[in-house]
Amino acid sequence: MKQFNAMNQFLAILFLVLFTVTGTGQNSPKGKQSSDGPLFTNFVYQGNDEVYKNNPLKPDEFYNPILLGCYPDPSITRKGDDYYLVASTFAMFPGVPIFHSKDLVNWKQIGHVLDRISQLKVHDCGISAGIYAPQILYNPNNDTFYMITTQFSGGFGNIVVKTKDPLKGWSDPIKLAFNGIDPSLFFDDNGKGYVIHNDAPDQGKELYNGHRVIKIWDYDVENDKVIPGTDKIIVDGGVDLSQKPIWIEAPHIYKKNGRYYLMCAEGGTGGWHSEVIFVSNNPRGPYTPAPNNPILTQRYFAKDRANKVDWAGHADLVLGPDNKKYYGVFLAVRPNEKGRVNTGRETFILPVDWSGEFPVFENGLIPLEPKLKMPAGVTNNLTGQQGFFPNGNFTFTENFTAEPLDYRWIGLRGPREDFISVGKKGLQINPFSTNIREVKPTSTLFYRQMHRSFSLSVTMNYKPASEKDLSGLVALQSERFHYVFGITKKGDDACIVLERTSGKFRSRETESKTIASSVIDVSKPVRLQITAKGDEYVFSYSLNGTDFIPLGGVVSGDILSTDVAGGFTGCLLGMYATTANNIVP
Repeated sequence: MKQFNAMNQFLAILFLVLFTVTGTGQNSPKGKQSSDGPLFTNFVYQGNDEVYKNNPLKPDEFYNPILLGCYPDPSITRKGDDYYLVASTFAMFPGVPIFHSKDLVNWKQIGHVLDRISQLKVHDCGISAGIYAPQILYNPNNDTFYMITTQFSGGFGNIVVKTKDPLKGWSDPIKLAFNGIDPSLFFDDNGKGYVIHNDAPDQGKELYNGHRVIKIWDYDVENDKVIPGTDKIIVDGGVDLSQKPIWIEAPHIYKKNGRYYLMCAEGGTGGWHSEVIFVSNNPRGPYTPAPNNPILTQRYFAKDRANKVDWAGHADLVLGPDNKKYYGVFLAVRPNEKGRVNTGRETFILPVDWSGEFPVFENGLIPLEPKLKMPAGVTNNLTGQQGFFPNGNFTFTENFTAEPLDYRWIGLRGPREDFISVGKKGLQINPFSTNIREVKPTSTLFYRQMHRSFSLSVTMNYKPASEKDLSGLVALQSERFHYVFGITKKGDDACIVLERTSGKFRSRETESKTIASSVIDVSKPVRLQITAKGDEYVFSYSLNGTDFIPLGGVVSGDILSTDVAGGFTGCLLGMYATTANNIVP
């Protein structure tokens, strides 16, 4: 598999963000529905992965990953018996999904941390800009939850938000005066606070491409700011600078038995990704690396191994329900048969053996398995029931007849409420005059692809008024890599079209090609369908709800994978409408 790392991707993304010509990012305001907006009903998504068929669960087991689809860079914290977990969302809106659990097995999404425009300004950035690597942390000294992250948009930079209760919303962002990425907080027993983060070496001291450092600052807890002049480099390069380690990042500090443990990702987010650990007698160092690093990685194993999981790293630790055993959440990917990672970087969990001086992820240094034992004392796997996040092969249905919508439905660069209306008839989209290729908010309601093999279908009632009108489905990795499958108009005829758009990594150039089109009868609702089996995607439609006609045959899912398209997201599947169509049947 093609390897890439976080900073190379970031530089490419930054280039695109800085040099993409966009407008203000503003679109049609909330208000009266458009009379020609499409109406969607009866949405069905069904996972069909062989790994779950071949590995049924026993009563004391649960599946890994715990969050399927694009939920990368997980962070976890605990208050009493309550666990909270967050993940990166880049330019998705709302941002930073937050999950709650009592047992580390059954997770329920309780909302998003950044759910207001005042908190999240991503209206004019590429899909892989925006929110990076959030950390959630409970500070028992002042009974406050913190979420700290880097927002590469809206003039924010590194920010922190706070709340006393994650169920009751979060503050507006507080900007923090330091550079770099992947910030995290640490609060010592005496109440003193610190910020640690990834940064570039001091000017003139960069030794090689990928040379990064970890810095620490004293943090003014009362005023929420780093204290000027307290910054200090505590890791230079990584575990062993003589070996030229790359992309040391995602630092977290933990305290155990009076000592301070600094855990970081090393090796980039691709095939050399890993987790490493250091120890010190002082939170400001000096830090000594463990002799047994890395403590988690999948980089040493056969590329053709069964049920392959790869790119493991970017972890966070928490004490388990029995108050004895530690657990670690981390990101990893499940490539398909061609090495594609269309489901993106997902959230996994493993028990951690911390019986010795240093923690080690149990079975994290052998090929990862698709399931694991539930924590001691946990007896019920309720995933997919009673509002808990589903796992394995599941079916998700949505009729769009009542609010609020499931939290898994998201917008891109702007609130979904700006373009949707939910009622007894279903979901109506009031189309923006924005094309899916533009770096602006789009009138698209997205659901993450969560399986390598899946089917998705929805019924659409729509009659385009002109050639500028289009509505249907989109399978999207970014504004530059996607498929559009929808209905538009050509002359007096309604036509269904399938278009493929792809570009060149680190370039603004894109090429859009109409793969197939056909005149279609839209006097009655049309059922649209996307099916995938690994890298093979098929876009089909039905006029009677049962007999499906493929349009364009089997097409490759290559452009929906980060190893082709770059960036950090997984494939997003959405219901899309626009009044700025330029696809020609």
